[in-house]
Amino acid sequence: MSKFGLKALVTGCAGFIGSHLVDVLLGQGYNVIGIDSFTDYYPRAIKEANISNALRDNKFEFIEADILTLDEFPAVDYVFHEAAQAGVRASWGKSFEIYTRNNITATQKMLEYYKDLEIKKFVYASSSSVYGDSELPMREASMLRPVSPYGVTKLAGENLCYLYWKNYKVPTVSLRYFTVYGPRQRPDMATHKFIHAISKGTEIAVFGDGTQTRDFTFIDDVIEANILAADTDLVGEVFNIGGGSRISVIELIEKIEALTGKKAKLNYKGKQKGDVRDTWADVSKAEEMLNWKSQIDINEGLRLSVAWFI
Repeated sequence: MSKFGLKALVTGCAGFIGSHLVDVLLGQGYNVIGIDSFTDYYPRAIKEANISNALRDNKFEFIEADILTLDEFPAVDYVFHEAAQAGVRASWGKSFEIYTRNNITATQKMLEYYKDLEIKKFVYASSSSVYGDSELPMREASMLRPVSPYGVTKLAGENLCYLYWKNYKVPTVSLRYFTVYGPRQRPDMATHKFIHAISKGTEIAVFGDGTQTRDFTFIDDVIEANILAADTDLVGEVFNIGGGSRISVIELIEKIEALTGKKAKLNYKGKQKGDVRDTWADVSKAEEMLNWKSQIDINEGLRLSVAWFI
């Protein structure tokens, strides 16, 4: 469906999810403004490559800036707030200040600004990390007990979205992503690391015993969820976005071995603080209210990922 003339802001536009979202919005006819500060969490060159196609599109405007240094934001119809300090294991200790700054304070600043403007939707990128070791499957109404500082900051962002909707009618929707993977995935994420290590014959560090599970969600499905969340009349809601492909770390490695024709070299290490044991999304709410359902299973998603990485 063409969205010619409508304007969308994507924060974190040069990141894994943000850059895919920019490309799809441009393809649908949106005028897109992207903000990214190129934080040093991973190499700038990777992020520049992510938005290389968008930069050639005259409907795209790029702003290189830290959200917290901006005095004002663009007048747009839609805001997709993807920018965040990522990484569960890096969020402890002194680093927590970075997470509170980039995940909580930055989100509050944007909501505070847009509460005084007419926008159609503010879509916030949350995370399955808000659940912690919750009962499976994880439902939106489940008790939220994050076990990592990162998860705490993402939950704080959700709460800010809710209170700005409740008090100022900012039309927010929060999406809880479950282990997103695919082309352009961050180099610190498991699927990326595993594909790279197996294809190059280098060692893989497996934290824990490898039987812990994740609900893997392909990038295209996550982008579709964002588009549907923007188009819906629903506000003040939270939705699980999970791919329905719950497998263990060892099973993931075995599937990549089969696709590459190479054997993994495994080095088992201790469980890391902040890592949840299992994730599994109940997506019935998104199916019913957003008409969203994952279309790409783990086998097809990994095939596409391996083809891109290699």
